[in-house]
Amino acid sequence: MIFITAKFRVLPEDAESWPQISKAFTEATRAEPGCLWFDWSRSLDDPNEYVLVEAFRDDDAARAHVTSEHFHAAQKDLPPHLQETPRIVNFTVPQDDWSELGELRVDRAG
Repeated sequence: MIFITAKFRVLPEDAESWPQISKAFTEATRAEPGCLWFDWSRSLDDPNEYVLVEAFRDDDAARAHVTSEHFHAAQKDLPPHLQETPRIVNFTVPQDDWSELGELRVDRAG
């Protein structure tokens, strides 16, 4: 899978509205057949920073994503709400879902 994490520093005046601002892009991306997940979180340290964790099935799915109409719309619609260019980490990993964090295993049997 293609695993991507990106950090978005949103303008302070748009930080509370970012989930609504990015909603159409988020919903359209989640509806893509090759999208495994597309999840936003807000930083605990910087209220203007949102972190996007996304994954796509393979190179074809990632290519379909970046050539989609909603991606091109986001390229125009989202930057006016940002403080800077988002930062990204992008890797191909040999799995298709999350693995357990064994060091913090939870056993609730009993």
